[in-house]
Amino acid sequence: MCRHLAWLGRPRTLASLVLEPPSSLLVQSYAPRRQRYGTVNADGWGVGFYAPGRPEPARWRSARPLWGDPSFASVAPVLSSGCVVAAVRSATVGMPLEESAAAPFTDGRVLLSHNGRVDRAVLPPVRDAESTVDSALLAALVLDRGLDALAATVAEVGAADPAARLNLLAADGARLLATTWGDTLSVLVTDEGTALASEPWDDDPAWRDVPDRHLVEVTPDGLTLTPIGALRA
Repeated sequence: MCRHLAWLGRPRTLASLVLEPPSSLLVQSYAPRRQRYGTVNADGWGVGFYAPGRPEPARWRSARPLWGDPSFASVAPVLSSGCVVAAVRSATVGMPLEESAAAPFTDGRVLLSHNGRVDRAVLPPVRDAESTVDSALLAALVLDRGLDALAATVAEVGAADPAARLNLLAADGARLLATTWGDTLSVLVTDEGTALASEPWDDDPAWRDVPDRHLVEVTPDGLTLTPIGALRA
């Protein structure tokens, strides 16, 4: 349904993360290699990042395909950050095509992306959702409850909608959190930092797949993987 990525580590340009790798998010917008649902991600895109001395994230979103936005391509090589979340969107059937429906979503502190789908009818009422699409409503629920409840929220929503796919990716400027629930996620740990992505952006053998139904936490001290079921016990 979508492709997303996040980076935590030494500052890198947005171009080096989103546009330049051989299987970058840009390439995944029209030729994803591991996407299970849908064939292209042409229904919008977004990039959010944190700048030193500014607690709230900056964000750039569009309802256009990523390949059709030369303005971002011209600026991305000179924007850098040590904490980034980016996504390209393949809209769920029946959902509107609008900038506000593109991840990452935010509450002004946290960036959050959803790769998947969920029946909106199973979600409890939420305030301040940025759009009526399923991903925006789910994001508002997670942001309202807080990142420390991420795994519990995913387990609750997954139980209410067994067909849901709930791969979430979040950042608060100091850490990354992600869930796998019905779709792919890979991790790359380097000397400069850690990347999480729906699919690897190159063929580096250091990429590792994250098992389904796991919570991933990335901090400057390292990475931990925990089965979501274990966190519910």
